[in-house]
Amino acid sequence: MTPNREDYLKLILELGGDQKKINNKQIVSGLAVSAASVSEMISKLVKEDLVEHSPYQGVQLTTTGLASASALIRKHRLWEVFLVEHLHYSWNEVHDDAEVLEHVTSETLAARLETYLDNPRFCPHGGMIPEQGQMIHEGEKNTMGSFPVGTKIRIARVLDERELLDYLVSIDLNIHEEYEIIDAAAYEGPITIKNDRKEIAVSYKAASTIFVDKL
Repeated sequence: MTPNREDYLKLILELGGDQKKINNKQIVSGLAVSAASVSEMISKLVKEDLVEHSPYQGVQLTTTGLASASALIRKHRLWEVFLVEHLHYSWNEVHDDAEVLEHVTSETLAARLETYLDNPRFCPHGGMIPEQGQMIHEGEKNTMGSFPVGTKIRIARVLDERELLDYLVSIDLNIHEEYEIIDAAAYEGPITIKNDRKEIAVSYKAASTIFVDKL
């Protein structure tokens, strides 16, 4: 399988495509590619029985697609842990190098890396690291943008995408922090969150890819 195909499967899984339909607009945004490119790739993935497509609803991973995406994400997230814990990368720096390493990592190397890291269960961005051969099911989580003003939340997981991670570093938003949503501007404007240490205005686009736990 080509790295390009693998990147599509990985993104669909990270967006929850193991349990629900993911629309093309979400994939366009996540991979920064054209709508035409997404449509073309989805057609190929359907023919290869890696995804199922429903018109006007989106795509969902097949069992085969989920297995492939889970194996890839396992390698990617193990490398992220290694780069952060042992080479002192920040959480927004790890994506590009982990992206390269995942495509050339054998199952043997991944297993030894996992043992070396003492079997981590989560990556620096809050994503689950499955055991070898295990399917990833992150569990149903809502995004920050789906909750009303007044909701108290904890940052649980963010989409592993370099532009988003750079943005989160620039506004000083981190995994596991707790906030209250104090404002949501109209017409997909920023969502403002606050705790006893800081107040942050989060763009609607970013809020749509930040998964949170309701407190």
